[in-house]
Amino acid sequence: MFHLFLHNRKKMRLLLLLIICQCAIKSVKTHSVSNPNIILLMADDLGIGDLGCYGNRTLRTPNIDRLAEEGVTLTQHIAASPLCTPSRAAFLTGRYPIRSGMAAFSRVGVFLFAASSGGLPPEEITFSKLLKQKGYATALIGKWHLGMNCESSNDFCHHPLSHGFDYFYGLPVTNFRDCKPGQGSVFLKGVQNTLVIPIQITGITLVSLVIVQYIGLLKVPFQALGYCLLIITISLVVLIFFFYHFRHLNCFLMRDHQIIQQPLSYENLTQRLTKEAMQFIGRNTDAPFLLVLSYLHVHTALYASEHFRGKSNHGLYGDAVEEMDWSVGQVLDVLEKHNLSNRTLVYFTSDQGAHVEEISGAGEVHGGYNGKYKGGKSTNWEGGIRVPGLLRWPGVVEAGAFIDEPTSNMDIFPTIVKLADAQLPSDRIIDGHDLLPLLQGKVTRSKHEFLFHYCNAYLNAVRWHPGNSESVWKVFFFTPNFSPANSNGCFDSHVCFCHGGFITRHDPPLLFDLSRDPEEKFPLTPETESRFHEILRVVLQAVDNHTRSLHAVPNQLSWNNLLWKPWLQLCCSSLLQSCSCDYESGASPLQVHSG
Repeated sequence: MFHLFLHNRKKMRLLLLLIICQCAIKSVKTHSVSNPNIILLMADDLGIGDLGCYGNRTLRTPNIDRLAEEGVTLTQHIAASPLCTPSRAAFLTGRYPIRSGMAAFSRVGVFLFAASSGGLPPEEITFSKLLKQKGYATALIGKWHLGMNCESSNDFCHHPLSHGFDYFYGLPVTNFRDCKPGQGSVFLKGVQNTLVIPIQITGITLVSLVIVQYIGLLKVPFQALGYCLLIITISLVVLIFFFYHFRHLNCFLMRDHQIIQQPLSYENLTQRLTKEAMQFIGRNTDAPFLLVLSYLHVHTALYASEHFRGKSNHGLYGDAVEEMDWSVGQVLDVLEKHNLSNRTLVYFTSDQGAHVEEISGAGEVHGGYNGKYKGGKSTNWEGGIRVPGLLRWPGVVEAGAFIDEPTSNMDIFPTIVKLADAQLPSDRIIDGHDLLPLLQGKVTRSKHEFLFHYCNAYLNAVRWHPGNSESVWKVFFFTPNFSPANSNGCFDSHVCFCHGGFITRHDPPLLFDLSRDPEEKFPLTPETESRFHEILRVVLQAVDNHTRSLHAVPNQLSWNNLLWKPWLQLCCSSLLQSCSCDYESGASPLQVHSG
């Protein structure tokens, strides 16, 4: 009897030990998908066809390809807008940019000047705000492009530090050709096209009034003429001053709220950004962190450091892509060094497709490659919005998997907020969806039945992926007029615009089945698609539901918010000293090694 008791007690101990082990394993698994480090890598104007993992065979991108090999490749990953500012606003908030006022009704769809008053509204909730509240260290390194100040040059109401980032090192606006001597200007052609005719009309009007006054046909007070002439002269002087000093006034590097280099130097710039990212990771090895590394590559002006210049098969553009790939490798290596790889979700994407119209003054192609997809940046053809989507998290996300379901850059918001055990805002619509179930294979269908594609503030197209079908329908209400007509972009105007004579409206709308025609070559008709009218009916009902969910908000990209305002100008010295300083020249760049 005693022997039997001992035997049963041993069995109970073994059973208890087994239960404890199972609980421990379950606890480890639960912990592994909770509070991970988050690294979000965003390229600028990178074409989906520029990467080896998406089919490129002439550019070397081994480190970005490694993310694909060790993680999930999204093959239908969609930017919420084909332009920088609205796309990045959607990325940070998980919401269509129209909801936050970050979509323009005017021709200009992005912020152009550091000293303008528009920007991501303070009341918007970014993933960085929510993760910071959960104890994450947060940093944005690189490009911001979502505004700076509201009413004074130091209120920093739109600054990254006002949107949940603890640390900022980078550019407040974007990388322009005008920022790099010898690279030409993106503004002069636009200024000429926009201002030459009004100036001519104004001049002719003033001369005519003077002549009419002199002849005596009409009495115009000379004082009124003098005031008009004075206003026009002052306006022209301010405009000429601004564009003459554009590099100093608009191209500068900041650390937190301080300007550290004005104008910006491109010397070893990618190494400096990479070094900052690596140091941030090194400072936060014992607590969860969020790092957004927002590359200047491959927006023009193109640049590459000496180690990469002239090394690719695609000129300066290819050199820039390969330098960015090196930087990605450095970030992955520092994770390995600190044993953080298994505790870190890494995401790589681009804010929109390649800018196909970018051709240098010497005729060199400075824009990227969108593969087989039509169009590019500024359009909602697939080339403008279908972007790389790579997610790596060893042990949590399946390695080498491909997902051909519609996903959005807005999905990153709910995904990482949930991973950080934070609460999604309940007082606003979040348009993104948690990606983790899809990434882990727990579900096979995207939650995005519909995706709405905006050209600035105008609803341009709708994507419909019915739950009972493999088809992905895409309906266009209008399309851009390419110039020249037989080209793949708007080369005459440098980007495609969204209204007036720049577009062609379609009634009935154009319909494509992307599952059979991803190149958008063959619009369907009632004769070639029996469900044509039914599809349009469902899409139009979805548009109606979506439109009713929108609320009026201040337009952050109105002309008033876009204009350069001298009193908002950030300057590290003074305007009289041409806003010049350099606290970076002594900084040692990160060493680049072969291999």
